[in-house]
Amino acid sequence: MATSVKTAISIQKELFQEVNRLAEELHVSRSKLFVLAVRDFIKKNENKKIISQINKAFNDYPDPNEESLHNAMRQKQAGKIEREPW
Repeated sequence: MATSVKTAISIQKELFQEVNRLAEELHVSRSKLFVLAVRDFIKKNENKKIISQINKAFNDYPDPNEESLHNAMRQKQAGKIEREPW
């Protein structure tokens, strides 16, 4: 079992009341609700980082040399397909 650590936080009274209502509605302790919320926040933040890395990788457009190579490959493949007996 994981070791628990007690902590104190300061939140606005209205937010505290909302937390209490939601914890009661979900039949979980206030502490459990905070744990669920923090875990969800951490997971969403990790997902944002991953999506950002993926987007960065796919934003890498081919440089002129790569583009020239791609065009030459397309032409060569098109020529082979044209000579194929269908």
